[in-house]
Amino acid sequence: MTNLVLELRQGEFMVVNGAPIRFRTKARIELAGRARFLFGKQIMGPDQVDSPARRIYFALQTSYIGTDEERPGGLERAHELIAEFRETTTSELAREILDRALQAAVADDCYRALKLVRRIIRHEDAVLGRNFEDEAQA
Repeated sequence: MTNLVLELRQGEFMVVNGAPIRFRTKARIELAGRARFLFGKQIMGPDQVDSPARRIYFALQTSYIGTDEERPGGLERAHELIAEFRETTTSELAREILDRALQAAVADDCYRALKLVRRIIRHEDAVLGRNFEDEAQA
């Protein structure tokens, strides 16, 4: 496995294997092993979960970077939310993307699943007239 080097700004937030980390100074870190992590705008706070696609993202986020106790419930909740979304959407493309996201999550590739759901959030935001980057922080 290749090591991953990340540069983080002062005050930036990161979650690694369920542990929240806030950087007090600018830092350059190297992940030398497999880790479940998100940082910066990839992390969605509970206060930002205000739409169907964001609820799916948050559930998948929990199944990815939550504690060992939280992760199974996050995946179960994502299954439920994706099923609900699939029933209500008229977009076949959205259904396909959500199916791929769920398959990725079940295969323990939640990072890819989150990337796919961010596409759904962008679509949802366009329909609702919202700005994804400013509001979703995902």
